[in-house]
Amino acid sequence: MSRGPLRLVHTHGDRITVGDPATGVELFAYVYRPEADWEAPKPYLHPLRTLADHVVTDYRPNDHRWHKGLQMTASHLSGQNLWGGNTYVHGEGYLALPERVGSMAHVAFDELSSDEDRTVIAERLTWHPHNGDLWADESRRIEVHDVDADSGSWALTWTSAVTNRRSEPLRFGSPTTQGRELAGYTGLFWRGPRAFRDGRIQTADDEGPQVMGAQAPWLAYTGEHDGADGYATLVFEHAPENGHAGERGSHPAHWFVRNDPFAAVAPSLAFHDELVLAPGDTLTRRYRVVVAEGSWERPEIAKYLAEHPW
Repeated sequence: MSRGPLRLVHTHGDRITVGDPATGVELFAYVYRPEADWEAPKPYLHPLRTLADHVVTDYRPNDHRWHKGLQMTASHLSGQNLWGGNTYVHGEGYLALPERVGSMAHVAFDELSSDEDRTVIAERLTWHPHNGDLWADESRRIEVHDVDADSGSWALTWTSAVTNRRSEPLRFGSPTTQGRELAGYTGLFWRGPRAFRDGRIQTADDEGPQVMGAQAPWLAYTGEHDGADGYATLVFEHAPENGHAGERGSHPAHWFVRNDPFAAVAPSLAFHDELVLAPGDTLTRRYRVVVAEGSWERPEIAKYLAEHPW
């Protein structure tokens, strides 16, 4: 039986909310209103909820105020910081360098639609260094699909296509490419709620925080709720074209993941090596995030992904 289309509400200049009429749950809010300059303003999804109405993202935690739900970031971009907060400088650590903190700005929505199969938010954005110059255009597409009460899960596909508008290359990096070990965060970034600290991390063939920096087509993070009994599992999956395996010289994706001192996952754009985008070229990445109630085991995850191919 069809559940009917999801409810999409646009509060102009502020946010878009997507809700499930069958349960009354607001699955997420997509906030595009600019926030504090120091936090590298950019759109983000928060709160992100399970079908049982449990929140699975954090917002402005006291350790990193620029961590906001699920968002596209760029921690080191040709000397600028579109991540937010302090900037890592090799040999000096994290420094307050406001002149390096940039932003991503909403331009327009090309599509806002919802039918029985899929809800779509299609947006155009611009990327800027601190001085406001135009460095890149982004076409972003967020799709919600496969809402399934039986499995207690729903899925979100995030596609970003970033085009270099400079006359010189854009160099995507991370603290690791700048000299800090195991800090390859950049790109799509999820910050989990504080209760998810010490959560379970799984890939198709490994388990635990030692998968930091590894390659795998998917990574799952399971955390236990505060305020309610039970667990939630988020599965982050690369689209086949993302290059999740291969030689490092081809800039394949590597996972950034932590469960201590906080829960965080990023399919890093540039973990070990910089990714260089030539003038006029476009970098496209597509990811799926499955938001599920319960503690999913590896066979359950593999079965779900096999039954929901790209």
